Amino acid sequence: MSAPKAHHKVVIIGSGPAGLTAAIYAARANLQPLCIEGWSAGGQLMITNDVENYPGFPKGITGPELMKEFRAQAERFGTALVTADVTAVDFSQRPFKVFVEDDLYTADAIIISTGASARWLDIPSEKSLMGRGVSACAVCDGAFFKNEDVIVVGGGDTAMEEANYLTGMCKSVTLVHRRHEFRASKIMQDRVFANPKIKVVWDSAIDEIKDASAGRVTSAVIKNLRTGEKTEIPTGAVFVAIGHDPNTQLFRGVLELHDNGYIKTRPGTTQTSLEGVFAAGDVQDVVYRQAVTAAGTGCMAALEVERWLAASGAH
Repeated sequence: MSAPKAHHKVVIIGSGPAGLTAAIYAARANLQPLCIEGWSAGGQLMITNDVENYPGFPKGITGPELMKEFRAQAERFGTALVTADVTAVDFSQRPFKVFVEDDLYTADAIIISTGASARWLDIPSEKSLMGRGVSACAVCDGAFFKNEDVIVVGGGDTAMEEANYLTGMCKSVTLVHRRHEFRASKIMQDRVFANPKIKVVWDSAIDEIKDASAGRVTSAVIKNLRTGEKTEIPTGAVFVAIGHDPNTQLFRGVLELHDNGYIKTRPGTTQTSLEGVFAAGDVQDVVYRQAVTAAGTGCMAALEVERWLAASGAH
């Protein structure tokens, strides 16, 4: 194995709001962080057209623009950035080892901010209309569709929660589910069934989303999986709520994970099961999944790293 390319006090893996906020705080604390940002730098905000709920931008901002500002701020304070994916880690002893293909980086402390990826329907029209009416976050994008008819896809707690949330601003919500029963908790199901603005379409899936040529969602073709019959429903938006997958493949067998794959952190902290390894943002947050909460935990992680390094004598 080659000699370490560089040693850093802290290496940050991932570059969404959590990773870049951690980088800003760590750099200002003179920890000279390295952020390995990944090929999909910027996280989920890179596929978010309009961000209207991030404080400080009263007129709104696009997701890519917001992440460009985050990145510029991290660089301004001296964060080193590597645009590549981490391919392996070795946290069995300190200094911790982080591999990017054949390059080895070592670190006294690690902040993991690799995020989570929304599960999508994997139909071509979904990709072309992403951010133009196709969304995986009702809290982020629901307000753009006030007084419109919208569709939610899914059958778990997230789908129930998004459907109920959207009825507060939308004209109606059609909830499309593949099976004839929900897997959501009973209390969430009861709320959906009791809501007069929600209509459930069972045994069905989205076959196509229109209209890419109009540059926005105008309707969805729904296919009944039992009969094969197709129905076109006018809609302003399709919210895909079939879950998220945390990007934790690198850390399986290395850190303690929850059953759903998210990294376990000590309550009220970003400390993982390994001392000196911290996790921030959506990779450890199954509840909120917002840019502002991710940034908040990124700040927490950097402050905790600074204190931990000082206490352990590595700073």
